[in-house]
Amino acid sequence: MANDKILIVEDDINLLETIKYNLHKEGYDVVTASDGEKALETARKDKPDLLILDIMLPKLNGFEVCRILRKETTVPILMLTAKADETDKIVGLEIGADDYMTKPFSLRELMARVRAMLRRAKMVEAPTAQASIKIGNLEVDIARHRASLAGAALELSPKEFDLLAFLAKNKGLVFSREQLLEKVWGYDFAGDTRTVDVHIRWLRQKIETDPAHPQHLVTIRGTGYKLEG
Repeated sequence: MANDKILIVEDDINLLETIKYNLHKEGYDVVTASDGEKALETARKDKPDLLILDIMLPKLNGFEVCRILRKETTVPILMLTAKADETDKIVGLEIGADDYMTKPFSLRELMARVRAMLRRAKMVEAPTAQASIKIGNLEVDIARHRASLAGAALELSPKEFDLLAFLAKNKGLVFSREQLLEKVWGYDFAGDTRTVDVHIRWLRQKIETDPAHPQHLVTIRGTGYKLEG
């Protein structure tokens, strides 16, 4: 945790200072921005290990900031939204955010998610005979952190790849949403399982011929998901 740098992008100064204070207490280095343009400038200059990004921002909103940064970096992004609107959450995940929290939120949970996201980002895959896994015409290259379908490269967000790689390495095994939150997101507490559902949905759009009737990434009713082929 020591020296991990976190960028907070939030135009509510009171909330920004509260999050900053609590992160400092945990031993993190913290940089801040209060609008979207400054967020891009700071992210490019300071290269944070994690980004806490509000959606409603002056100049550039959080969606635009996330979309731009995701083309440049795989830094973990936790989006904050004041809305309970499911659309905001889905859009955020679609453009590459790793997770979201809805305001008002528990600072204790925020700190737990920050720790989990940083821990997952630092995990380095040990050398394995399964460096590249083939399932039908789907290939998941663990070592190179890329995937392809019938030889064509797949455009996956970092978390989409993490989820696909985990399921590929455990082909045929069924995992509940809660287990996937723990294994892929690193959460050892009750997170929002809709995050898993959204990532599953988008993965199906990319790896299935007919996403409405998946052949690889299948749902086991009442239990969870598995990857088969």
